[in-house]
Amino acid sequence: MSTGITMASMSTYAILGCGSVGHAVAEELVDEGKDVLILDQDEGRVEALRDQDLNARTADIADESIVSDLTDRDVVLILSPDVEANAAAVRHIRAADGEQFVVARADDPVSADDLTELGADVVINPSAVIADSALRALETGELEYKASQLGDVIDATEERMAIMVHRSPDPDSIASAAALRLIAADRDVEADIVYEGEIGHQENRAFVNLLGIELVSRGEVDLEDYDTFALVDAAKGGEPEIDRVDVIIDHYEHDHDHDATFEDIRPNVSSTSTILTKYIQELDLSLDQAVATALLYGIRAETLDFKRDTTPADLTAAAYLYPFADHDTLEQVESPSMSPETLDVLAEAIRNREVKGSHLVSNAGFIRDRDALSQAAQHLLNLEGITTTAVFAIADDTIYLAARSKDIRMNIGKVLNDAFGEIGDTAGHSTDASVEIPLGIFTGIETSEDNRDTLLRLTEEAVKSKLFEAMGVDSSGEGSNGS
Repeated sequence: MSTGITMASMSTYAILGCGSVGHAVAEELVDEGKDVLILDQDEGRVEALRDQDLNARTADIADESIVSDLTDRDVVLILSPDVEANAAAVRHIRAADGEQFVVARADDPVSADDLTELGADVVINPSAVIADSALRALETGELEYKASQLGDVIDATEERMAIMVHRSPDPDSIASAAALRLIAADRDVEADIVYEGEIGHQENRAFVNLLGIELVSRGEVDLEDYDTFALVDAAKGGEPEIDRVDVIIDHYEHDHDHDATFEDIRPNVSSTSTILTKYIQELDLSLDQAVATALLYGIRAETLDFKRDTTPADLTAAAYLYPFADHDTLEQVESPSMSPETLDVLAEAIRNREVKGSHLVSNAGFIRDRDALSQAAQHLLNLEGITTTAVFAIADDTIYLAARSKDIRMNIGKVLNDAFGEIGDTAGHSTDASVEIPLGIFTGIETSEDNRDTLLRLTEEAVKSKLFEAMGVDSSGEGSNGS
């Protein structure tokens, strides 16, 4: 195609082969005021087209002489169901140095490749277009049906709704729960976001505080006060133990079977925030700025700013949320201040690091702030050549370990479960995981002021050995503390 021709300047069109597809395209172009010439070898069809006041001529589109009819055309759409004739038309146009923008019809991937090699600028496959359209229609209809089902469950609430998230929830969990609470509020149903553990990681605390998202600890509520229970983004970090579940919404499959009235589990998207955004769109709710900001951050956090396992659904959800979000607040959430203890833990982890290949394991000693481990593991992942990190420490008679990985060949959640699943409580997924191990079980020694150094040495030897073995790394050789 000539570089002097732009889509804006294209005003004359030729359609070669005017079956059902060509006819539909011709009518659309004529309705837009375009100059359209139709060439087809079926005389009866051409006559019928002329009766509709369309500019149609009889011609064999596979014949070389067709080129002379196209010299004044900017765009040629070759839409015959005969793919061999289409290929011949493309070949003749390009052999004559035709500079028209050529769109050609294929019927399978092989013929599409052939037409592209012959010089077609765009190749279309009507079957694929129809299938794609059918799938989009199915998705839209399914979402409408699901939204109606979800509404029915929420409407059946007589007292209050408890929205349960995984232990020590992350931004995706909190944002998804806030969105479900917004949906419930729109239906005049009061709901609480109930969590176990702690709101760890300074970034997560900043997220909750800056956006003003209210959560309640499970220890502060009586579950008897609720008559509807929802599990939202609860699978990956340890599901809360409750006797009854009415709603499950997640992007991870659950390990436990629940007899829930409503389930929407989509492993084909990267965040539960994406799923809840789709429901807000379907229900046409007015989007609160705080919830929009939370959902956008939830998607970004789960996809590592769209660099990990991002799907089209995640991108379209983020695009919808973007205009409603408070971007100044997002910037503050992403850059929380680092506490002095976190700096100390990071420094200790850097000093004690052991590197084997691209895997780094480090002992941070005795700590008070367990949240500092996850931040240290994340920071150490930025060291040159490092793809996987694990930082552990001792606090309150427990070994705490946080791990991160950007190695697409490794599932760090599975690594921790293989190494410590039988003696500890593991949680997480392929890139972000943690484990808690009772110190007495691991070492057989109770903690005291006199044996702290011994405990630390035994813990370091055992944890590193188990981790490197689970990572598939030989732990018998000499390690390195270099970066």
